Amino acid sequence: MSKALITKFYTAFAALDSTTMISCYHNDIEFTDPAFGTLNGDRAKAMWVMLCKNAHNLKVEFSKVEATETNGSAHWNVSYTFRKTGRPVLNKIEATFEFKEDKIIKHTDSFNLHNWAKQAIGFQGLLLGGTSFFKKKLQQQTNGLLDEFIKGKQY
Repeated sequence: MSKALITKFYTAFAALDSTTMISCYHNDIEFTDPAFGTLNGDRAKAMWVMLCKNAHNLKVEFSKVEATETNGSAHWNVSYTFRKTGRPVLNKIEATFEFKEDKIIKHTDSFNLHNWAKQAIGFQGLLLGGTSFFKKKLQQQTNGLLDEFIKGKQY
């Protein structure tokens, strides 16, 4: 059941189907990644709606899906055009999951933020992408975009 849930989540993401994606999440979901930090509940769900609605040339591929009744993992690659710079990005991500009541209760995505910054931003990302200053600034920006998205009642 849990392996099927992870597969359903990423298959929906590949189709930009945020409704199905968030149906895989428990109401008390905790999502964490280097770009957004930690998001909880409806805020985590809104992030996926925003990402799907704003996707540009997005392609999702996933593999190595493993799961038990309580936890799981997957590897996934996402390629897209970073709108702010028009630069192509290929992000390689390791995901871990915890399950409760046949839903994902905790989802953690790990990736090399420095590599992402080099691709998305270019030279400035090469210089600053590995710093805690950059990570903090990025999380402020992404969460600001999420705040605006939620306020705009697009979610």
